[in-house]
Amino acid sequence: MRNPQINYLAVFHALPGMVALLTPDLVYADANEDFLRLAGRTREQLLGRYIFDVFPENPNDPAAAGMRETRESMLRVVATGARDTMALLRYDIEDRERPGHWVEHFWSPVNAPVLDADGNVLLIVHRVEEVTELIRARGGPSGSSRAHALEAELYTRSRELQEINERLRRAHARDREVALALQDALLPAPTPVGHHRAAVRYQPAVNNLNVCGDWYDLVDLPGDRIAVAVGDVVGHGLKAACVMGQLRSALSAAARVADGPARALEALGLYARRVEGAESTTVVKAFIDWTTHTVVYSSAGHPPPALLHPDGTVNFLDQATDPPLGARPEHAPRPEATTPFSEGGTLVLYTDGLIERRDEDIDVGLARLSDALVRHGQAAPEALADALLADLLPPAGVTDDTALVIIRL
Repeated sequence: MRNPQINYLAVFHALPGMVALLTPDLVYADANEDFLRLAGRTREQLLGRYIFDVFPENPNDPAAAGMRETRESMLRVVATGARDTMALLRYDIEDRERPGHWVEHFWSPVNAPVLDADGNVLLIVHRVEEVTELIRARGGPSGSSRAHALEAELYTRSRELQEINERLRRAHARDREVALALQDALLPAPTPVGHHRAAVRYQPAVNNLNVCGDWYDLVDLPGDRIAVAVGDVVGHGLKAACVMGQLRSALSAAARVADGPARALEALGLYARRVEGAESTTVVKAFIDWTTHTVVYSSAGHPPPALLHPDGTVNFLDQATDPPLGARPEHAPRPEATTPFSEGGTLVLYTDGLIERRDEDIDVGLARLSDALVRHGQAAPEALADALLADLLPPAGVTDDTALVIIRL
């Protein structure tokens, strides 16, 4: 049996229940038939118009908060790229047949994002259930009394839920502030690495919880050498920040005594087995030697560093990749590879937030990074770091944090 050709526009308009599509600027892009019918508006009265121009708040109700709560929910969706479910909401609508007359309505809304290939919010799906009849049942005096009691109870409970949601939001915001402060303390601007130029960046995620798993580290070594690392802890928030701090410190110490990046990662892997939450951490370590003009590197499941050559070509250092920390039941030696470089080249290490996007193959992100390096490769490290973040991160931010290290060779 052949797969049927589905007319998704017809499906959208036939959906049971009220569903509308809005742009990130909160302008109506479309609405299904149930939305038009139950909201009492025509398609021409909605499309292309700002939501709160179509549905202003009741000016006769000083306690009305529906417009503010709906706007905040939609803007959260735009900022985070995540679904936002609202508590039961009272939002009165002006009767089009009787201007100035406002009809009481109760709604149960959900706002969800439609994302493009880069993870940007393209549209907001605004689905609402009209529950006024459930709350204000029509009937005789006793039925009306019971309806009013039910209305008061449900409305009180909805306000309590909104208060709980707001307290949780503030708690998450405090966690984010503490986690970012810890991240800032653990990832200071690097001290000079000999006479070589370097730039580092840490870009936190837009989501309150998705911060503090990524780190970087630069270490001066004897001779004209440095060690550089970038890592990513699985998990987010304060716990990930604490694990990150332990692993970063351990690897920084190991790099000073190990005879190469593979041995440093082996030591870190043994240490990580004793740190709760460190399993499946990815990290790449590189030793750069200006005397021999070589980069020796080893990767524990991390995206490959990019090496930009002076002639404008780019290759990814992917010849010494092994599983993440703690992925093997038994300890095993890690691989190591060496690649030459020419003076004037650039080495770029990063975490997956820079290149990975939902529903996109990682090769697409790597190609995007390569193209950006070719375009901006002649810039100094600080300018190059800014250019890469501007080119590769969506304007609305990403849902995973990003660490970036650039070394001019």
